[in-house]
Amino acid sequence: MAEQPVLDLNDDRQIPQLGFGTWKIPDDSAADAVRTAIDVGYWLIDTAAIYQNERGVGEGIGDWADVFLQTKIWNDSQGYERTRKAAQHCLDRLGTDYVDMLLIHWPCPDKDQYVDTWKALIELREEGKAHSIGVSNFGEEELRRLIDATGVVPALNQIELHPGFQQRDLRRIHEELEIVTQSWSPLGQGGGMADPAVQAVAAETGVPASAVILRWHIQHGLCPIPKASSRTHMEDNFRALFFTLSDDQMERIDALDREDGRIGPDPRNFS
Repeated sequence: MAEQPVLDLNDDRQIPQLGFGTWKIPDDSAADAVRTAIDVGYWLIDTAAIYQNERGVGEGIGDWADVFLQTKIWNDSQGYERTRKAAQHCLDRLGTDYVDMLLIHWPCPDKDQYVDTWKALIELREEGKAHSIGVSNFGEEELRRLIDATGVVPALNQIELHPGFQQRDLRRIHEELEIVTQSWSPLGQGGGMADPAVQAVAAETGVPASAVILRWHIQHGLCPIPKASSRTHMEDNFRALFFTLSDDQMERIDALDREDGRIGPDPRNFS
């Protein structure tokens, strides 16, 4: 991990800044994909209960104790008791006694159970079953409610974030609260790579468009977790660690932000 950039978490731990996402990778393909990602150099592996590939992910990691592994509690498992049971099921499927990061996948405000879910995660951390705890897709209101109710600030918030949807207001809240911003769909589900501005920067730097976008995330202090199914794409993405964008190139990508840029569900009404 020392050979890669890391970000400081607010619980005195660190997380690799570039990770490997496994969304939509089938369980029977996950082990090979994860083994390849580790061989390429990734040390952060992201999965979730709803991805239904935790067994394969755990098999792929095997005895690599240095890998930073994170998973997420799904919406129908929210609530104190259900969360504790769901977390144990995650560990059983992964074949491990603990994960490095355990997240609440969505706030599901209509269920109004995320505070009790958070209390369960706090206990799981105290028991050593999760070394760090955080959330995913939470907004400012939900974040502050968790903190007010428990005094425990999430170490990380994993949110949709890409050049077309940059979440600047929420990133400012994260900075204030010392929460790491982790970017899901960091390439805009691939659409961002075709943007003329990104293509121009790729031509100037001589690297793939995906690496340009991921480098933009890294230089903004974000933690992107791109998914890739082939070794070639994994290697293309990993090249983000080995060059630097100029201020002008960063500003040109910054200019791609759009009010209507969201691709995934709106967390305010998703359950």
